[in-house]
Amino acid sequence: MSYQFHPEAEIEHLETVVYYETRQAGLGASYLAEFEAALERICQAPNRYPIERKPDIRRMRLQRFPFTILYRESRGTVQVLAVAHQRRRPLYWLSRA
Repeated sequence: MSYQFHPEAEIEHLETVVYYETRQAGLGASYLAEFEAALERICQAPNRYPIERKPDIRRMRLQRFPFTILYRESRGTVQVLAVAHQRRRPLYWLSRA
């Protein structure tokens, strides 16, 4: 299964890579590796992760970094709706659903 980003989610994701890389060389790459591994697991079994908002928006929390991937499956594609920081602006992404 493939995935695609909501345009705003892609911006969030790329800004996070840059932020971590400016904090410490290699940290952005570590974030990116964890994010990509998480998306691979999501694409393998998208229904494995808990529902965040009914009927079909699910979430997967990253382990090392304080971010949650919010997504839904539609027509055989995982749509990444947000890459949300776990402690900032809760539910800001709802308008993307």
